[in-house]
Amino acid sequence: MADLIESSAFHLTEEQIAIREAIDELCKPFDNDYWRALDEERRYPEEFVNTLYDAGWMSMLIPEEYGGGGADIRDAAVVLEQLERRGCHAGAARAGMYTMGAILRHGSPEQKAAWLPRIASGELRLQSFGVTEPDAGSDTTRIRTFARREGDEYVVNGNKIFISRVQHSDLLLLLTRTTKREDSAKPTDGFTVLLVDLRKALADGTIRATPIKTMVNHETNELAIENLRVPVANRIGEEGKGFRVILSGMNSERVIVTSEYIGAGFYLIGRAVEYANEREVFGRKIGMNQGVQFPIAQAYTNLQAASLMRWRAAELYAAGGNPRFEVNAAKLLASQALWQAANAAFDTFGGYAAAEEYGIERKFREARLPSTAPISNNIVLAGIAHGTLGLPKSF
Repeated sequence: MADLIESSAFHLTEEQIAIREAIDELCKPFDNDYWRALDEERRYPEEFVNTLYDAGWMSMLIPEEYGGGGADIRDAAVVLEQLERRGCHAGAARAGMYTMGAILRHGSPEQKAAWLPRIASGELRLQSFGVTEPDAGSDTTRIRTFARREGDEYVVNGNKIFISRVQHSDLLLLLTRTTKREDSAKPTDGFTVLLVDLRKALADGTIRATPIKTMVNHETNELAIENLRVPVANRIGEEGKGFRVILSGMNSERVIVTSEYIGAGFYLIGRAVEYANEREVFGRKIGMNQGVQFPIAQAYTNLQAASLMRWRAAELYAAGGNPRFEVNAAKLLASQALWQAANAAFDTFGGYAAAEEYGIERKFREARLPSTAPISNNIVLAGIAHGTLGLPKSF
């Protein structure tokens, strides 16, 4: 049934259709039993992620001249959507794609030559993105992790929270301040982005990671950073102009996670439709009841609308643009539609939805987080109100 539910798109190329078929084949070993066992052990899906790396999907956005696949963000969107359509948890791996956005767009030729071939080959993994802090929360302009320049190095001190995949990443893309907020002309001034040798930092104790148990296994951590030394050569973009750099990476992230949400939503819709057509209660298929039909139909319609906005955002980003409204609107619509799909599926399965063996409760848990992270939907709405519509700032 899931194969019959297409996501709205202007068109898919022959190459993108081939990508979907390859992802279908890749996902076969990673069925519900695999994900259920991981949940029971609270274990990171290392086999799944390694398979994506070994097959070259995680380096697909790196230009061919650096050993990558030379694909664009629309191809990556196809991969993430299809992984979720097959019931996998793509969130465990997606950062390996979007964290490169900052280097691809703002890295110097020397930095690209030094880092991208090693990332493309799998020698190095860039899966961690250090932005959020305990006190700042969604207000990124109030982060306090500070990088003080000493000659050819920055000395970094501070804290980060909800930083994922630290234990399975070689590099960390770190947002710091090099000018305090109160000394900056604008709240978005004074930021600097650094590429950190995470393995070395963890080994010498300049970064200490404390795992945080969460309802979804993203391998989440709190980081304490103490006298971390980072070469100036590892700065991505200009000093003090890092907010623009990090936004570029975040826009790539929005397209990718939105595709993940859309795929997860269609997976849930497909499961709900199958079950509604099979399950009989009171002498009739439950799919005959409008109380079952309508929530599924509404969620499906909203997923299709989100998909269209996603493709529009991907098109603009692939053309070199920085489509802030489109990427955020796509994320908002997709996360809302996914949550609707999760609730429709849960209600359709009834008591069986709570049973781990059916896999609905796992996808239900995964469907709740997107409303809050990687950015809260309330922050998205405020940004659209202030930045797009010109309404007075609410904070």
